[in-house]
Formats: sequence, C-alpha cells, structure tokens
Amino acid sequence: MTSTSRPAASVPVTPSDEVADALEAGRPVVALESTILSHGLPPGRNLRVGERLEDTVRAAGAVPATIAVLDGRALVGLTRPQLERVCAADADLDKLSARDLGPALAGGTSGATTVASTSVLAHAAGIGVFATGGIGGVHLPAPGETATWDVSADLGVLGRVPVLVVCSGMKSILDIPATLEVLETGSVPVLGYGVDEFPAFYLRSSGLPVPHRVDDPEQVAAVVAAHRALSPSGVLLANPVPETAEMDRDLHDRLLAEGLEKVARAGTTGADVTPVLLEHFHTASNGVSLDANEELVVANAALAARVAVELAR
Repeated sequence: MTSTSRPAASVPVTPSDEVADALEAGRPVVALESTILSHGLPPGRNLRVGERLEDTVRAAGAVPATIAVLDGRALVGLTRPQLERVCAADADLDKLSARDLGPALAGGTSGATTVASTSVLAHAAGIGVFATGGIGGVHLPAPGETATWDVSADLGVLGRVPVLVVCSGMKSILDIPATLEVLETGSVPVLGYGVDEFPAFYLRSSGLPVPHRVDDPEQVAAVVAAHRALSPSGVLLANPVPETAEMDRDLHDRLLAEGLEKVARAGTTGADVTPVLLEHFHTASNGVSLDANEELVVANAALAARVAVELAR
C-alpha cells in the first residue's frame, strides 16, 4: 500500500528534489497549501508557521510538500528562498483555485494555491495526502437574503480528485449543514477523528453528527485504501482544533454576526467574502483567531503525516 493516489493526465508539475526522491522511493509525502501563508497569516508569522508545518510533517516521519505556482511553474515542495518569496510582505501573489491553474501556468504568473488547486497539483504529482486548516464550502447568505449560490470549488474537487484532505472542518463562517450536503452529493466520505460531532474550524463542534468516526491513523488508512479501490472521489478527515486553542463560542458568534453585517454593508461578494470575514475575526479577536488557526493547522499536519506513514507501509 502506498500514500500516493493515481496521478491524473500529464500535468507540468515540478517536485523538489526531496519530494521527487521520496515519491520514487515510496516514502510518505504530505502536501501543504500556500494560500494560508500568503493570504491567511500576517508577514513574519506566515513564514514561521510555514516552517513549523514542514518541521511537524518531518517529525512525524513524512516529507512535506508545500505547493505554489511561481513564474508559471507548479512547484511541489518549496526551497527556503521560494517559501520566503511566498511569505514576503510584498509578494502580491494571486489566489489560485483549480480553474486558475491553466491560465497561471500558461501565462507565467505566480500565485498561492487553495485547497482545490493544491489537491489537483498534489494528485498530479502522485501525492495522496494533504493537510490544511479548513476547506471552503457553501457561503452563508448575507443578512436579508435567504440563500446563496456561492459554493467553493473545494467541494467539486473533493468529489473528483482522490486525495485525503485533513482539516478542521470547513471554516465556521460558512453554511456547514449545506456544505455537508454537497459533500454527500459528491460521494465524499466524511470522517471525524476521535469525535462524533463535526468540527467547525475555530470551534471543536458544529453540533452536527459526523457520518463516520475513526480513532487512529491505522483506521483512517484502511478507510482511504478501501475507498480508493471503489471510487475516484477524495476523502475528508475532520480533526477538531486542539482544546487549548478553541475560541470562546460567544466571542465567535459575535464576530461572525459582525462580519456578515460588514460584508453586506460593503456589498462584498464571491471570493472576496472569506478574506474580509477572516480579517474581521483576526483583528476584532485581538489575535485569538490567528492563534487558533495556527494550532489547528499544525495539528492537522501532524495527523496527516501519521496517516501518510500508515498508507506507505
């Protein structure tokens, strides 16, 4: 059994020497996204978190592969100068989802990869395990609205790319029940790691049940291997934020209500909604949400590496 998924049709990806050697030898590799670094964390802290994530994956016995597009090259595994470039205050990188990869590669531009595009590039390189903070999903309607057509591309990619995505659920600023319904429609198995209720990013529980509970990396690896033998879709492993880093629920709910009002007043739509809401959380919580974000993504990287090790046995 290996930690890789079957690569898609030939895609111009460039693995680092470390990643290429690990893949050739069948050693476990864990993909990491770059949007959390370039768009989700402030300069300085983002580089420290990027290094911490890679160190965490290595400490658990796997090879980290931070992914980004630089100058039209899809890089799977970044050198130190490349990681510094992604995290630079003046980097001005585009935010690339799956649909943006073709134009970026053909046009020679640079960008950070989201959950969707990281999954696509990881699969193209032959990597089957990916750790992130939270996935995108169905957006909550703005105040005064009853529904929204704003659905993240992450969900569509999970339904067609056989990568295990380890996260802390979807961001709690999203419509979690609707997002879980879309994942069900896409035949994506949703696993709760050591919990019976689905996590909500900053919060350990959304109050919604998880379809399937798993309690150790060996069990996760068995589920992933069995699923891959039957289906082309990915698998979602929801790992709750560590208890010591969980946000106070009352603070969370107040910040979410304020953020949605701010989005509605500004007429913000589409891909701009999430950055505005997250920035409100970061500033209005005096950094509490940033601390939670860092700790949960590090915990997810550690768990992903442990699962990748089991898959590679």
